Amino acid sequence: MSGLPAGVPHRFSGRRRVEVTEPLRLGGTGRAAAVAVRFLRECQSLGLRVHWRAAGPRTAYDVRDLRHLPPPAEVPGEPGEWTAWRAGYAHGMLYHRRGPGFVAVLDRRDPGTATRLTLDHPGLLATFGLLQEPTRLDALDTTGHRALGLLTTERLALVTDGWAVSLPPRVHRWPVPCTAI
Repeated sequence: MSGLPAGVPHRFSGRRRVEVTEPLRLGGTGRAAAVAVRFLRECQSLGLRVHWRAAGPRTAYDVRDLRHLPPPAEVPGEPGEWTAWRAGYAHGMLYHRRGPGFVAVLDRRDPGTATRLTLDHPGLLATFGLLQEPTRLDALDTTGHRALGLLTTERLALVTDGWAVSLPPRVHRWPVPCTAI
């Protein structure tokens, strides 16, 4: 299957299942964390089930912002936020759809709430598009930095140690039955 970004060693272990062959550095900072988030986001976007282990138990950021992504495999002595991630995970908690000149985002990561956002400012759209790939903060212009500030305030982008990446997957395929989400 194509469509998964490079940078994370993985193999397909079934038609719709991916196994990451090395622990993901999701708890790290910088480029490694941004690459790991992008990989999980793209797996979610393609409707793939992912089995992965975390390289370290702690993150430098709030792991609740990642609850929409496939959670890590259980390990002994893990922190409670990893367990809560697995318990609260559901497909479609955060996603985006694209239209002509706008991006619509639905965010249901916080229990009992659903937030709908429309990104339609050209600078915001350009930055959101750029952040589909892990991006160094110094690669952003002034408008990009302002847009990134808005995206991080809304928890739609992860910034860690000089790198940023967008969080909402573009869902191409819903699970069956789609009414289950």
